Amino acid sequence: MREYLDLVQRVLAGGVRKHNRTGIDTLSCFAEHYTVDLSAGFPLLTTKKVNFKSMLHEVLWYLSGEDHIRNLRRHTKIWDAWADENGNLDTAYGRYWRRFPSARYNQATGTYDVVEVDQIGRVLDLLKTDPNSRRMVVTAWEPGNAFDSKLPPCHFTFVFNVQDGNLNCHLTQRSGDIALGIPFNLAAYSLLTQILAQEANLGLGRFSHTIVDAHIYVNHIDGLREQLHRFPRPLPRLEIARTPLEQLTFDDFAVVGYNPYDPITFEVAV
Repeated sequence: MREYLDLVQRVLAGGVRKHNRTGIDTLSCFAEHYTVDLSAGFPLLTTKKVNFKSMLHEVLWYLSGEDHIRNLRRHTKIWDAWADENGNLDTAYGRYWRRFPSARYNQATGTYDVVEVDQIGRVLDLLKTDPNSRRMVVTAWEPGNAFDSKLPPCHFTFVFNVQDGNLNCHLTQRSGDIALGIPFNLAAYSLLTQILAQEANLGLGRFSHTIVDAHIYVNHIDGLREQLHRFPRPLPRLEIARTPLEQLTFDDFAVVGYNPYDPITFEVAV
């Protein structure tokens, strides 16, 4: 994907060296942005192999609304470093997607009543009943959690928008690891967009991504430079069974025509 490689080039060329909590310096740029056309193919990077199976398990785990990794851990270890010994996770995206704690002021008692809001469910309902709505917003940023969490949400809010019968998604991310995180985020939210578009009988539009702190860890530079010498190959196609969102399983998804270059290993900064 040329859009991704252009992002890599911009940060390598213009990034400012910064220290951070991990102890490994980064090259950092402010407010980077790119857009891809989802109708042109499923945006799974071809300049290195991306673990689609692991990403799919992660998205299905988000959609389950679970706030622990006990089931996810059977398929991928990507969240192990941030969970406690019992598998509980301070910041579980799916919990906020499906069960966001919303405080509503009660005039009669003078206190706040807390109810859980299924944000994904409400977005899907709007896509079916009022696709021109400008209120299809999902957030994973709950301040009481985020300021104390071991790893607060990186990709913290996204918005859906329908134009001419096609579903678009815009993701805002406070912090983005370009070598490891961004390829996963790009694929995950494109997959989610296709799930919702299919269920709402909409076409595929664009995925737009804003990264507030877009950074490259200095120990990732060589691997990214290697990707810049690889010419992007045709994108694969994602096929999803005609199954309601709540019933989707891993076997309902298939990537067709994926022909990436060999993997490139990047160390995870914890």
